[in-house]
Amino acid sequence: MQRTILAIVFWLSAAFSVAQNGKEPVKVTDMLKIKSIGSVSLNKDGSKAVFTVTAIEPEGESKGEYKYVTQLWLVNTDGSAAPKQITTAKENSSQPVFSPDGKQIVFVRQVDGKAQLFLLSLDGGEAVQLTKHKYGAGNPRWSPDGKHILFSVSVPMKNLLKDSILNPGAEIPKWPMERPGFDKNQHMKVSSAKPDPDGTMEEIRAYLENNANDKKAKVIYKLNFLDETDVNADISFNYFFIMEAKPDAKPAAVTKGFYRYNFADFTPDGKQLLLAGDMDSTEHPDRSLEGEIYIMNTDGSNLRKLLGEKDRNYNSPRVSPSGKWLAFQYSNTSFVSIPTMAIMPLNGSMNDKTDIPFDRTKGNITWSDDERYIYFSAQSNGGQPMYRADVNTKKTEQLTDFNGGTGSFDVAGNKIVFVKTEVANPFELYVADASAKNQKRLTSFNAEWIASKKLSIPEKHSFKNEKGMEVEYWVMKPVNYEAGKKYPLLLEIHGGPSSMWGPGESTMWHEYQFFCSRGYGVVYCNPRGSGGYGFNFLRGNINDWGAGPTNDVLTALDKTVAEGWADTAKLLVTGGSYAGYLVAWIIAHDQRFAAACSQRGVYDLATFFGEGNAWRLVPNYFGGYPWEPATKATLGRESPIHYVHNIRTPYIIFHGDNDRRTGFVQSEMLYKSLKALGRPVEYVRHPNATHEITRSGNNRQRIDQMLRTYEFFERWINK
Repeated sequence: MQRTILAIVFWLSAAFSVAQNGKEPVKVTDMLKIKSIGSVSLNKDGSKAVFTVTAIEPEGESKGEYKYVTQLWLVNTDGSAAPKQITTAKENSSQPVFSPDGKQIVFVRQVDGKAQLFLLSLDGGEAVQLTKHKYGAGNPRWSPDGKHILFSVSVPMKNLLKDSILNPGAEIPKWPMERPGFDKNQHMKVSSAKPDPDGTMEEIRAYLENNANDKKAKVIYKLNFLDETDVNADISFNYFFIMEAKPDAKPAAVTKGFYRYNFADFTPDGKQLLLAGDMDSTEHPDRSLEGEIYIMNTDGSNLRKLLGEKDRNYNSPRVSPSGKWLAFQYSNTSFVSIPTMAIMPLNGSMNDKTDIPFDRTKGNITWSDDERYIYFSAQSNGGQPMYRADVNTKKTEQLTDFNGGTGSFDVAGNKIVFVKTEVANPFELYVADASAKNQKRLTSFNAEWIASKKLSIPEKHSFKNEKGMEVEYWVMKPVNYEAGKKYPLLLEIHGGPSSMWGPGESTMWHEYQFFCSRGYGVVYCNPRGSGGYGFNFLRGNINDWGAGPTNDVLTALDKTVAEGWADTAKLLVTGGSYAGYLVAWIIAHDQRFAAACSQRGVYDLATFFGEGNAWRLVPNYFGGYPWEPATKATLGRESPIHYVHNIRTPYIIFHGDNDRRTGFVQSEMLYKSLKALGRPVEYVRHPNATHEITRSGNNRQRIDQMLRTYEFFERWINK
């Protein structure tokens, strides 16, 4: 009987999915129609939600150019009225937060190139600029009485040294700046010497400093000298300010010193601030990977450490509504780990903490009003469900399924409002009760245009690899699939390597549907090393980036081919970042593919250590550094460039000119090597593009990359 009921439920679900499909194929330009939703905030009683909507619009008169536009929207959570756009300025609006009485919203908007805070009254009228801070302002938080606002600013070191308000004593860091020859940071002291290339040493140094300020030189002496787009010699510090919640009020700094705070919020009584960050006074911030949690008075006095110890990172602090409990996460300082969530009395110590076991990486920790539950979301098994942990039993309950993803959400009273991703729709806002039941869609930003599209619905499968790990994979047939016909099959691989793909992941929604609409089948899996499957699975690719994960993704491909509908002469493979690496590895060891595509990949791990800002992946995954004999041998064994002579598959390689996460020199090395070998290879560089080109990059370049990949594949499967 139970099997019969399950079968009926499955049939109804499948029928519903088919019923959602229209007749039109998903086109490449449909990516411009996708509206994404984020930054959900509820008022105190949960009756209203404010959130952001990011749309893609034509950019002026520029032919084929598009811009991202983010505005604030408001909706009644009972669904009694359609959502209403409440900001319309040409500048983007973000980070909205309701005031405690629900009558105002504070948010962030750009003014003259800097983020500033604005106040919007829900009684009507235009938004009013609240801050005019020279360093900008962001991350606003209301005091519990609604009279003050806490916010953060990012202050560059070179400004902080000369700032008479934030640094009235012209102090310099106590930790070493690591500039050779200046063991006491004496080079940082403000000098009155006039720049003169022919003068005294002080005047020469002033002259050289001017050159650096005028961008004629970049002087590097810090460890992390690469940001996402460029070489960056400066260090910045987050400062937190409090001001009255009215225009022209004067903000007062509540943090000080050369330390890195990354979070601050009021305690429920409004008398203290909870902070997270790093206040190591002996080590350069680039070397200090620990994180601590602090508490202090709102005037900046009586700062004390609640949690912190060597080789541990304490983060994500959240105080319960009564102020009694503190929830937080902690982990070791390795990147290949899963943080543990814990609670303790706010006035307690590490000895009082109690762990809440859950073997997934957790985000958006939120207390229920009654302090019975802690809500969070976590990538797991192809989805990003919402969960809640019972504070008393320490047991975690899954509230939503693996077939969807939970984005930004907020909880108030007996309501949860959340952003939902699913195969049928990449972004909409939903409301549900406190158990995430009785879900109701509140928006139709994508539902209407998707209704006319014919979609491919993924089928989930799994197998056990040679290590006994359960590996999940999904198969998507072409949208016009007919039994008995053969189709090209595209193996899609995710990056990270600790990312996770599945029906609840939004960034690949369009690419999958585009290729299925073009008559391709798509298969993707989460090989060992992926997130979403626990600590042991996450570390399944330590010292093994190539052979092990390759075995997993090719097994998923083989099992899909065994279904009988794939044309084995038309197998294709693509992936970006770590997956760009794995594509190169695969085609250097396997000759089955008609064509291959790597995007923004890593191809030589020793070079990646030097040119990528994600360089710590090398010691974290391979246990050492390129100059150490054992690690050097491992990096050589694991680097695709060492097998380049075996690559014969037609190959297109993409990289952005400004991609500093992986660096771009390795892609040049790979291309040049293949060209010298006379292999069929094409190399595409996108000007000004970063590592995020396919997710949040220039939209013309996003279209370009997808179409060039498709066109390249078509050359080789239709020869």
